[in-house]
Amino acid sequence: MLTGAMPARAEARPEAIPEDARRAVVVHVTTVPMSLGHLSGQVGYVERRGFAIHVITSPGPELDVFAGREGVAVHAIPMERAITPGKDLLALWRLWRTFRRIRPDVVHSHTPKGGLLGMVAAALARVPVRVYHIRGLPFTTATGLRRPLLRASELVSCRLADRVLAVSHSMRAIAIQEGFCPPDKVKVLLGGSGNGVDADMRFRPPRDDERRLARATHGIPGGALVIGFVGRLTREKGTRELAEAWRDLRERWPRARLLLVGPVEAQDAGTRRALSSLRSDARVHFAGRVEDTVPLYAAMDVVALPTYREGFPNVAMEAAAMALPIVASHVPGCRDAIEDGVTGTLVPARDPLALARGLERYLLDARLRARHGESGRRRVLAEFRREAIWEAIAAEYDRLLEERAT
Repeated sequence: MLTGAMPARAEARPEAIPEDARRAVVVHVTTVPMSLGHLSGQVGYVERRGFAIHVITSPGPELDVFAGREGVAVHAIPMERAITPGKDLLALWRLWRTFRRIRPDVVHSHTPKGGLLGMVAAALARVPVRVYHIRGLPFTTATGLRRPLLRASELVSCRLADRVLAVSHSMRAIAIQEGFCPPDKVKVLLGGSGNGVDADMRFRPPRDDERRLARATHGIPGGALVIGFVGRLTREKGTRELAEAWRDLRERWPRARLLLVGPVEAQDAGTRRALSSLRSDARVHFAGRVEDTVPLYAAMDVVALPTYREGFPNVAMEAAAMALPIVASHVPGCRDAIEDGVTGTLVPARDPLALARGLERYLLDARLRARHGESGRRRVLAEFRREAIWEAIAAEYDRLLEERAT
């Protein structure tokens, strides 16, 4: 997921607490360093709030950058996102050994594989408090043998956790419906989202000069109507549907441009054909994977999110903070992040015609774009500020540790 790995600036930074006054050690586990964006700003804030923070993920340059930016201890343990029994057992042993050395009070694990390995290793190491964070449920769209395996992984992670945090009410409802955990065990902090949005210093409506520069940088005319997409260019993110919707729109809208921001990952044949078609179109602009997505949003008029599944889409919150309307799939997660007809438009998943019609409404009506964009930014400022989410997470650690002590 692309959220822009820039330094987070908190409005209210808690004063640092001396090392000998640390109340508890918290270890975060995630499978790959690309997922560290979920913790950007948060771990540094919680460290200053009084916890000693460690982060464990696979080795990579992003891990070193993260450590320097956040000022927390990091540990590199190779983990695979795919199911690899031999490597998974080795990763589990290394996690257990690291927990035994660090002796954390809390292990907080993220992503399906990181969640499973982290919760099993923490249980074996007898960590007092175990937290599993549901950021998405891949089993809901998986097929074949992969579906029951992913479902079993979620079940084990939830059963071994003392607290399950869900990034959205949709994720919480599915976890309860599937029998992963009882209602009193799974919780959504505040309005949802795993890390909130920096809507004050970073994701804010661009000035006219910033908008012109962003467009010029990518060869987009100043008077174009720009449809944007931010995320991994994969089947599950709706790449094929976006290509078909664009094909439907481009002939009727000669001023329209399509700006794609994100890496191309392993593809099925249909997605490869869709990408090939888009690459051959001079009015489609590929930005690739970028560290700072803010200038890319600044070039856009409307954001498309034709995903098949989400936990809580950060892209929708970032776009809303930039006062951009969003056209997204009517799926769990997106329903939490977007108010249909208020901050954006929800359309049926896997329906390119509905996607095209939703986008066309905004191409037709500048006032609608402005109204929904302004409503989205107001909602972000009211419900999804980063510092509020960070404080809620720290408070949850306090609560769980107090419960364990009594």
